[in-house]
Amino acid sequence: MSDEQRKIIVDDDWKAQARREKEQLAQETAKRPAARSGAVNPGFVEIVNLLFMQAAAAMGMLAGHGGERMEPNIEAAKLFIDLIQVLEEKTRGNLSAEEKSILDEALYRLRMSYVSLASAAAGGPPPGVAPA
Repeated sequence: MSDEQRKIIVDDDWKAQARREKEQLAQETAKRPAARSGAVNPGFVEIVNLLFMQAAAAMGMLAGHGGERMEPNIEAAKLFIDLIQVLEEKTRGNLSAEEKSILDEALYRLRMSYVSLASAAAGGPPPGVAPA
């Protein structure tokens, strides 16, 4: 066969169809919110939860690696509780009822645990118990 007989015919219709499909897919992808490989979209509740868990760990309320008890660190616990307090002050009036409830409950629980831990560390009776 000669070069003249081997003439390649290019069908432009399939290229145009592929280009349209690619553009349509790009438009649909742009409309969808960005997915982050199954990760939770961070929000206010996740921030509160992160600080709560750090404070709980600092108070020895969580098990460490291998399930062993973590030693309390009162100063670190106070820092994380104070950070949640700052968050509460800076977001006052801007939270949904659910967010405010979660924040208030987190602060209440952490403060009660902190008072018990601090009293025990000082050698005093737990709060609400009269000395003998």
